[in-house]
Amino acid sequence: MSKKLLMAVTVSLAMSGAALAENAPGVTATEIKVGGTFPLSGPASSLGVVNKALTAYVTQVNERGGVNGRKINLITYDDAYSPPKAVEHTRKLIESDEVAFMFGPLGTPAVSATVKYINGKKVPHAFVTTGATKFTDAKEYPFTTTSLPSYDTEGKIYAKYFRAQLPNAKVGILYQNDDLGKDFVAAFKAAYKDDFASKVVAMAYEVADPTVDSQVVNLKASAPDALLIAGTPKFAAQALRKMSEMGWKPLTVVNFVSASIGSTFVPVGLDKVIGVVTAGFQKDASDPKWKDDAGMKQFLDFFQKYLPGADISDQNYVFGYQQGLILEQLLKQSGNDLSRENIAKQTKSLKDFVLPTVLPGIKVNTTATSNQAYTQMQMQRWNGKSWEQFGEVMKAD
Repeated sequence: MSKKLLMAVTVSLAMSGAALAENAPGVTATEIKVGGTFPLSGPASSLGVVNKALTAYVTQVNERGGVNGRKINLITYDDAYSPPKAVEHTRKLIESDEVAFMFGPLGTPAVSATVKYINGKKVPHAFVTTGATKFTDAKEYPFTTTSLPSYDTEGKIYAKYFRAQLPNAKVGILYQNDDLGKDFVAAFKAAYKDDFASKVVAMAYEVADPTVDSQVVNLKASAPDALLIAGTPKFAAQALRKMSEMGWKPLTVVNFVSASIGSTFVPVGLDKVIGVVTAGFQKDASDPKWKDDAGMKQFLDFFQKYLPGADISDQNYVFGYQQGLILEQLLKQSGNDLSRENIAKQTKSLKDFVLPTVLPGIKVNTTATSNQAYTQMQMQRWNGKSWEQFGEVMKAD
């Protein structure tokens, strides 16, 4: 092949690659639009800091020049944990803002209200922040991937823990009356089988409820030896506070979403929640035991620069940072083919991706049939100052 012909072919290929990227929705030569909705207000507003950390991480990426020469234009709206608002904002993001894809929308109610619309539009619905078990159905939702272990997996871990610690105990469950809470109840039904009716007392609350005090009082009256709180931080903090006031100290487990030191434990009193257990998959940025950890040093440098004055004890900042790392990796893997088809393909193609802020032994793997970023967790207990991990890293199976 002549030198001139070789140069012509090279230029032609480069131009066709650029055209492929720039003709995709939400993509130009210099940027890619990414959208999401978050509860920045409303009953789950404490989870909105995930968006703050993700936005800060995107700012850092853009200051480095973006990914593959393109800046990330992250467009997010406040859905107030309200399904109708989530639908309204999601339609705007896709039809008016023309984002390339949705990334990390947070909250089971919001994702439930929008998932069919997004999948119907064949828009990548990447790493949504909910562990609702139904979203792990890759056939039903081929464009959706999740960024939390499924609540079914987490619930079965807790049921196994209770049965090992207190084999004959009566167990109480305080749960949010939506797919989040119901998945935990279903997991306990599967684990306890015929014993469920006699050994488990489940009591629901609504996200519109001002407090869960009455539910906690009624649960105590049924005298369970163990309690699972399966909800969001505001209500978990209320429940723990009421338990402390009543002097009720069952073996207590709080679901991962609510097990934030800053947004759940601090309002109650760190000394009043000693012994509370959860299953986690990320390191605690406020724990001195990680002070020499390279990944946490990297996070702390980021935190001090981009989130000055924020509460380092709130695990949601670490989670939002991890979401940023996943977004960056997704775009790197997509290369110059930023078609929705390829982005969707790459969401299912993360292979042994190790995030610097997750607990040792935990990796992110997704495939065409396995759409969960995280399928591993480790039990941990609050000692009044930090989380103490115990047991082995457990897998979804």
